[in-house]
Amino acid sequence: MHPGKYYVKRLKLRLTRGHLEAKLPAFHDLISPQTRIQRLVTGFKFTEGPIWLTEESCLLFSDIPADKIFKLARNGRVKIFREPSHNSNGLTRDREGRLIACEHGSRCVTRTEKDGSITILAEKFQGKQLNSPNDVVVKSDGAIYFTDPPYGIKAQMQEQPVQGVYRLSPNGQKLTLVAKDFERPNGLAFSHDESKLYVDDSSRRHLRVFDVQTDGTLANSCVFHDMNIAQPGSPDGMKIDVAGNIYCTGPGGVWVFDGMGSHLGMIITPEKPANCAWGDEDWQSLYITACTSIYKVRVNIPGIAP
Repeated sequence: MHPGKYYVKRLKLRLTRGHLEAKLPAFHDLISPQTRIQRLVTGFKFTEGPIWLTEESCLLFSDIPADKIFKLARNGRVKIFREPSHNSNGLTRDREGRLIACEHGSRCVTRTEKDGSITILAEKFQGKQLNSPNDVVVKSDGAIYFTDPPYGIKAQMQEQPVQGVYRLSPNGQKLTLVAKDFERPNGLAFSHDESKLYVDDSSRRHLRVFDVQTDGTLANSCVFHDMNIAQPGSPDGMKIDVAGNIYCTGPGGVWVFDGMGSHLGMIITPEKPANCAWGDEDWQSLYITACTSIYKVRVNIPGIAP
């Protein structure tokens, strides 16, 4: 960790050629037509896993191949938060505000304690090493859900027979495989009332939705939306606003759906997006990690705070 080391490639705020594309009129209830897509910083290798820190008014994000986690301040200044990051991908926070990270390099899920030490929360299931934890969310009861595709490892390194979704109990003592019918599970997000869990499958190029049972398990899986179009790209990270609209990175940009699965519109980004996060004090900014850069879009409906 280098709390005082500033990253040399920070740039001033600039506008890009990204644009909005409405599929249905309701899209502009969520994002005003005149809204601009801002590129905040660039010069990275592959950005992922954004998470907003309210108390510091800053964004943390992973640069997977660079093996770093960066901190982006509101004034545009960027510094290294952690190096090495063990090729961290998805980031979130638990109910106590501690950082939870999916690490490709160590093939585990970790928690950063208040004193800066790191605790491994999950690294094996039924005695076998996890594949490569990818993205993660925390339920209000403290349970941690994460996806485990094999993106970060070579085929011969894979020990798990499935690419699944796991749940770590609130006390951290029990790891459960709650969904396994995936080829490449990736981004995931809870509905506002936590009765639904949305998970996308990058290989099958679709979003699925599950009912969350009282014991934390998942049931009644169905395809929420299919992204199988001619344009290259796959669904990846996603976030949901307080009205139940889903924002999911995918082919061409960020896809926006209502709670019934209707495709409302697109945030077209200049670079292929990987993930997104709500931020700013009002939670009405969508921060987007896209290849070498970080983008920001203002929205009308607040997102669900992590």
